[in-house]
Amino acid sequence: MATEATAAADFQGPDFRPVPQPPGLHPELLVKAHDGLYFWQFMIAGSIAGMVEHMAMFPVDTIKTHMQAIGSCPIKSVSISHAFRSIVKSEGTAGLYRGIAAMGLGAGPAHAVYFSVYETCKKRFSGNNPNNSLAHAASGVCATVASDAVFTPMDMVKQRLQLGNNTVYRGVWDCVKRVFREEGIGAFYASYRTTVLMNAPFTAVHFATYEAAKKGLAEISLDSGNDESLIVHATAGAVAGALAAVFTTPLDVVKTQLQCQGVCGCDRFKSGSISDVFKTIVKKDGYRGLLRGWAPRMLFHAPAAAICWSTYEASKNFFQELNDSGNSSGTIT
Repeated sequence: MATEATAAADFQGPDFRPVPQPPGLHPELLVKAHDGLYFWQFMIAGSIAGMVEHMAMFPVDTIKTHMQAIGSCPIKSVSISHAFRSIVKSEGTAGLYRGIAAMGLGAGPAHAVYFSVYETCKKRFSGNNPNNSLAHAASGVCATVASDAVFTPMDMVKQRLQLGNNTVYRGVWDCVKRVFREEGIGAFYASYRTTVLMNAPFTAVHFATYEAAKKGLAEISLDSGNDESLIVHATAGAVAGALAAVFTTPLDVVKTQLQCQGVCGCDRFKSGSISDVFKTIVKKDGYRGLLRGWAPRMLFHAPAAAICWSTYEASKNFFQELNDSGNSSGTIT
């Protein structure tokens, strides 16, 4: 007890004075949001992650789109190698990147909404319980409903550009103008319901699996340093992405059909009914048609999720260090 009293007295000496606070400072207003970041920082981190993910994996996405667009389109085989050779033969390697500009315009804003909504909902739904898988799944569903409203129009443009050559659409702006003039504003959201119905279970499975896998890998990890954390995020993301991709492939096929109708000889549907598209696919290609593109979809989402989550977590770490540095120097961010 005497030692504690002496230590307390030492900290009351003349060399230890209270640090003066700026006038009008309210410490309670400086409490940071979830994970020590502000809302806008989640948006920037998510935007960077989405751009890196989709740009890196775009050729695989192009192959998947061609494989799913049944009809009288040039590519009829479900073979990845056949699809790849057909695209390269007809358009060269540049054909693998048709529509990448539309992806760039849509992926950044959509992922900014995606991750910021997810983090906000996760904080609210979890009740400070990091192991609440139901909260993670529900947060993912909320995130996809919001982000798909932003991303669906550009995704439609992207897929039409992926299928058509320069004689169909000359670029992003030409595609937007022609679709708006010939089909109306509704064409940009023809697949929104299907996209949400697909992405709701996708993100529920994805986020719940990611959080669970991340926790499990972190517990068995022998090294808790940054390098190990990066491996944990990438591995957990890959597992979550692959599982969610395979699970939701049939709805992705329907979405592609709705977005690409009338392009390159693909079927045009009188209604946007999901059941009608299902029936058409099964009638023309059997039930296996609902699994068209499952392999490139899995090959896309596994590495894409690994890239996305590791980039997102790295961006979050950057902002956390930036905030901590600002706070330690007395800077209000």
